[in-house]
Amino acid sequence: MQVTEAVQRRRAVKWFDPDHRMPDETFATLMQHALLSPTAFNIQNWRFVRVTDPAQRRAIRAAAWDQAQVEEASELLVLCFDNNAWDREPARYWRLAPQEVQDFLVPAIGEYYRDKPQVQRDEGMRSCGLVGQNLMLVAQQLGYDSCPMDGFDYAAVGDIIGLPDDHGIAFMLAIGKGVKEAWPRPGQLALDAVMVENRFG
Repeated sequence: MQVTEAVQRRRAVKWFDPDHRMPDETFATLMQHALLSPTAFNIQNWRFVRVTDPAQRRAIRAAAWDQAQVEEASELLVLCFDNNAWDREPARYWRLAPQEVQDFLVPAIGEYYRDKPQVQRDEGMRSCGLVGQNLMLVAQQLGYDSCPMDGFDYAAVGDIIGLPDDHGIAFMLAIGKGVKEAWPRPGQLALDAVMVENRFG
């Protein structure tokens, strides 16, 4: 499947086969490609909570307006981010780079993020958005549908998964074998409605 086809076919599917289990090797392929997603300064600040426990799934469903895909999808990932990833042994992010690159970039990481909680959070949201798109497109290529979700009580889900205080949740992603077509596309805006040339008027 070409990338363009995956983009065109990817839809937010909400109805999944509850009896389907994703093979371990398929899940491994999915996550291997997730780890190739870009992050600023290569800090890899995404954190993935794979929810497999049925009781946790039920509790999350209750915190997500009783949306069935939380329980019925083969996989449920809570896409989180570590606000302090930039400060956790930052040299490891550039260990394979030439020494002169390490000498320049590793100190720059701290200069960019230190004492800037909003920048740290914004970076986490950006990183999770990028990795989420990778996950959805690779899932599509592997024959799976997906549904990105922000319709849930973030604090309640944070409690259920034991979210550390210095982490945040961006969104959840349900992945499985769809059993019903997504609703028709409701209407995409024309390019000239969303793009300006050089600057806003």
